[in-house]
Amino acid sequence: MVIEVKLEEKLQLLRKKNGYSQEQLADKLGIARQTISKWENGQAVPELNGLILLSELYGVTIDRIVKDDDTCNILLNKKADIDIDSVVDFLLRAKRNTYAGKGAEAKPSRVASHDFCYEENDYMYYDTYVGGERFSGEEAVWLREMPIWSMNYSGRIIGEHFNGDFLKEALYQVAADMPYRGPAIFTRGDYHYHCKVEGEFVWYQGYEEIFYLDEKIYECHFHGGIIR
Repeated sequence: MVIEVKLEEKLQLLRKKNGYSQEQLADKLGIARQTISKWENGQAVPELNGLILLSELYGVTIDRIVKDDDTCNILLNKKADIDIDSVVDFLLRAKRNTYAGKGAEAKPSRVASHDFCYEENDYMYYDTYVGGERFSGEEAVWLREMPIWSMNYSGRIIGEHFNGDFLKEALYQVAADMPYRGPAIFTRGDYHYHCKVEGEFVWYQGYEEIFYLDEKIYECHFHGGIIR
């Protein structure tokens, strides 16, 4: 069986299959996000250098990228059914409307747990954690009642100057290029938040910390990715 897929459609499928948003892919290739958008809308075609970069990044030959009747299209269609950009956009809104945005807690799902829930169209976000100065929790996203993304986190307060409002303020700055906890760097007064991540949206791990002046007062490890 052969499935015909136009070049712009295949570029979208390959990107989604590999877990990149348009912004993340543009950063990987060193080009503008608008260029990726034009490729995927059929308004422009990647030049040879762009095809070489895509081939190396995705681990497929150039001819498999450009051919519109390749049998590998069957596999692509089966594995690229999650729109990473839409998931990330929803996740950012969900985070800003729950814990980071000082949203109201939902009914506890477990004994002594703190739960937050946000729903929008076909998406649902849930964040639940236990503990206080030492805590562990999980965030997850559902699409049409099917879980598609999850992140586990565990952290602790290690200094007397910890400020929960500052942590929430930092987490509220979450951005599309790092849709996990907070931005790479956020500062207010004597408080400094740092976050670093390895991997991509489909599979990653990271670490965040807060300093008061030169003293580390908080740390948290997190990891997760796409689930099916």
